Amino acid sequence: MKHAALRIMICFFFGSVALQLSSCKEERKSSEVKKVEITFKKEGELQLKKATTDSLLVSLDIEIADDEYATQTGLMYRSSMKNTQGMLFIFPDTDFRAFYMKNTEIPLDIIFIAEDKTIVSIQKNAQPMNETSLPSEAPAKYVLEVNAGLSDKWTLQKGDLIEFKSID
Repeated sequence: MKHAALRIMICFFFGSVALQLSSCKEERKSSEVKKVEITFKKEGELQLKKATTDSLLVSLDIEIADDEYATQTGLMYRSSMKNTQGMLFIFPDTDFRAFYMKNTEIPLDIIFIAEDKTIVSIQKNAQPMNETSLPSEAPAKYVLEVNAGLSDKWTLQKGDLIEFKSID
């Protein structure tokens, strides 16, 4: 008899706990991640010039990455960029640089530029989301990122030059 009463009490206890848990209103949390589109903000203008003739190859509107956050984030999380746009990274020193494409959704040409504003190397067609290191072939103070294929379209080569100015 004692065992039967104990079983009934245990069943009653767990039954009431289950009833309380099932009667609580469940909050549904969305598993959807809101995607924020980062838009281009013109912060300067840049010209690419042929070294041998000083002729203008192209003019671009640029965003400038010159602080730690901007240089670490770069063009990550963007779904597109116009062919007339680019991002110019300006570093406080001249050194060998290496970039990767983590969280970068668009293929890019990565152009490494010395302190005297001559192109020292180009990493062409860097693939989206690829974390492989893409190093410069020589020390660089500046790095320009543009849509993949544009450096070939412009016939850009080592030794060609850039000029840029910031706008306020």
